[in-house]
Amino acid sequence: MANELDELHPVVNSAGRDVNVIEKQLPVKVGVGSLIFEILLWLCGIIPGVIFLIMKIKAKNYFQQLQQKIQADASTIDNYLEQRVQILQNIVPLLQKSIDLDKDVMKTVAAYRAGINPEANRNNVVNDIDGAYARIFPQVEAYPELKAHAEIANAMQQNSYLQKEITAARSLYNDTVFQWNRDIYDWPTKMIVAAREGYTTRIPFTASAETKERARAVFF
Repeated sequence: MANELDELHPVVNSAGRDVNVIEKQLPVKVGVGSLIFEILLWLCGIIPGVIFLIMKIKAKNYFQQLQQKIQADASTIDNYLEQRVQILQNIVPLLQKSIDLDKDVMKTVAAYRAGINPEANRNNVVNDIDGAYARIFPQVEAYPELKAHAEIANAMQQNSYLQKEITAARSLYNDTVFQWNRDIYDWPTKMIVAAREGYTTRIPFTASAETKERARAVFF
């Protein structure tokens, strides 16, 4: 039998291929076979049926706990984002006295200070904050005397640290989402419970098109 993937005769896509997250939730479904399986367990005796019933109860509890884990992981991302907003709020007044800031940056800061846009999804919030930072710090780089300012230097250091923490928190969130997406298709117990409860797959964190485009830019 030949190799399915033959490195000696590869099909090469010279243009490359970008990878995107598909924004689609897939419902879990089970067929008649699962129902027959459960009936057969009861026909084999009370004990097999009761054991499987207990397994289903444990599976439901597991999914409920996993949902809370997903919420906790998402909240961790939000906490770091809130800290980045706070840094942004603190640094803008210092810079505004020395350089002309983009009006959009001021609007972003004012909006989050006032608590506007509470229904925006997490990706939009990330993009807004990243955009504000992307416009501020290049201007700081152009003014050496500002970079030497202790508070501004500290803010830049905190921003770098928080960005790394946000990246780590996103990875943790995606790991938990993957665990959910994998387990809801674990037949028979978990998959049957997931189908009965109407569970669907969850969508992991996705980067915006703007962020991907900036990642392709030449920085050095």
